[in-house]
Amino acid sequence: MKYFTSIFFTLFGANLAFAQNPYVQVLGIAQDGGFPQANCQKECCKAVFAGKTPRQLVSCIAIIDPISNQQWLFDATPDFTQQLHLLNEPKPQNLGIFLTHAHIGHYTGLMYLGREAMGSNHVKVYAMPKMKTFIEQNGPWSQLVSLKNIDLQLIKEDSLIKLNERISVQAFRVPHRDEFSETVGYKIITSDKSLIFIPDIDKWQKWNKDLATMVKSVDYALLDGTFYQDGEISRPMSEVPHPFVSETMALLAPLAAKEKSKVHFIHFNHTNPVMNEKSAAYKVVHQKGFQVAFQGQKLRL
Repeated sequence: MKYFTSIFFTLFGANLAFAQNPYVQVLGIAQDGGFPQANCQKECCKAVFAGKTPRQLVSCIAIIDPISNQQWLFDATPDFTQQLHLLNEPKPQNLGIFLTHAHIGHYTGLMYLGREAMGSNHVKVYAMPKMKTFIEQNGPWSQLVSLKNIDLQLIKEDSLIKLNERISVQAFRVPHRDEFSETVGYKIITSDKSLIFIPDIDKWQKWNKDLATMVKSVDYALLDGTFYQDGEISRPMSEVPHPFVSETMALLAPLAAKEKSKVHFIHFNHTNPVMNEKSAAYKVVHQKGFQVAFQGQKLRL
C-alpha cells in the first residue's frame, strides 16, 4: 500500500487528490522514546546513528482542512518542532491540539508553545478532565496556561466536538497505565469518512468495546502497534501490556480483506521490526492484509 500511495501521488499529485477534502497526515510513527532511542545499544538504533536507517519521529497525526487552512495535531510530541515543519509551519491561530494522555511522547511537545520557544497565544489544547487538571496544576505546563500560551478546552468522553462544518471529533476512553491522566482514543468524522486513532492501549481484552466491530464501523483504523510479539524487550512485557501486532492480526483474522486493509499499525517501539520494510515481520503484516503507517502518509477524509 505504501508503494501504491507513492505512485498515486507521483502520477496525480497530492494537491489534486487533497485539494478540497480534509485529510489526515501521519507525522510520526515511533513510540514515546523515539527512534533511535536514548542510550540504546541495539543494532536497530546503531543503524540510525550510522545513517543506514532513517530516523522516525514520535507517533502523531494531524487533520488538515485545505479550505479553512486549519490544522489539528493529535498529541504534542517531543518532535513537535519537526512535525510543525512537516505541516509547513501553520499559523498558531489555525492550530489546535488534541491530547490522548500524560505519557512523555504525547504531551511534552507543549513546551515549544511557551515563552522559551514559540511564545504562542491562545492555542486551543483539547484534554479530558484529569489531563486538563494535570496541566493546570503542574509546572512547567501550568505556566502555559497562566501566560495564555494555550487555552485548555475540556472534552468529555463520547461527546462530539464540531471543529467546523466539515470535521468533528469524538474522544473515547481506552484502558492504559493512567498514572497521571485518563487515556483516550479519537474518532475523526467527516460527511464522507471516519477514522479512529488509538496509539496507546492495553490488551484488547481489557477494553469494553469490540475491536472488530469498531474497525468495520470506520474507513481507517490507526492502532497501537508498539510491539510486534512477546519477548521483544528484556524486561517483563506484562509491565507494558500493549497488544502485540501479532495478537491484533490474529484477533482480526476473521475479517474480510477489505476490513483488514483499514488497519494501519502505528506507535512502534524501537525494537519493533515492522519499521524496517525489508524485515520478515513487515512482509507478514502486509501478507495478512494489514498496513504499516509511515511518516508522510495521507488518508483522505
